Amino acid sequence: MRKRIPVGRAHDTLARCLLWALLVLMAAPAMANERPRLLVMGDSLSAAYGIERDAGWVSLLADRLEGKAKVINASISGETSSGGATRLPELLRQHAPEIVLLELGGNDGLRGLPPGQLRANLAGMIEQSQAAGAQVLLLGIDIPPNYGPAYRNAFTGVYDDLAERYEVALVPFLLEGVALDESLMQDDGIHPTAAAQPALLDNVWPALAPLLEQQGVALASRGN
Repeated sequence: MRKRIPVGRAHDTLARCLLWALLVLMAAPAMANERPRLLVMGDSLSAAYGIERDAGWVSLLADRLEGKAKVINASISGETSSGGATRLPELLRQHAPEIVLLELGGNDGLRGLPPGQLRANLAGMIEQSQAAGAQVLLLGIDIPPNYGPAYRNAFTGVYDDLAERYEVALVPFLLEGVALDESLMQDDGIHPTAAAQPALLDNVWPALAPLLEQQGVALASRGN
């Protein structure tokens, strides 16, 4: 003779099962979003201009992270600091990144725009990112010497000044070790080739890795 389960107890058991299932379903999206999000705001140097997008340094960064963080590449070829400043608020709202990488200014310099304008735009982007709870990594850019030493020094000095003022991490020159190597530059002399992209990532990595670790990302030990 089978033992009968009281109706009230059966209802309690069913309710607990349903509650458990609901909690699992609610926790699933949160678990999926536990990975920190990296938002890359850049120009053609980060948008893989002239090469396959998968070969660009931002895609190589995503590969290196092996799914431990989500990389959102919002870079656009030809972007200026003004354009980036206009787009950033919506991107922050949409993606809620933990880390924002700002690689802008190259097109400002090539167009001879005032360094003060670059400074104001980047400062605003840093402030907005920090107000949204994100850490910031500045990726510095240099310009050709034919623009004159005064303009060039004022331009490159923007990155150092902002990094010190806002206490953010800085890569002084994204194209370090690449820009003067003709074999690593495309025919226009401005954009790096696919072969140069690992070097760009290696320039970024020492400044980015500590920020990732602060976000709980366990990184494998590596020489670079």
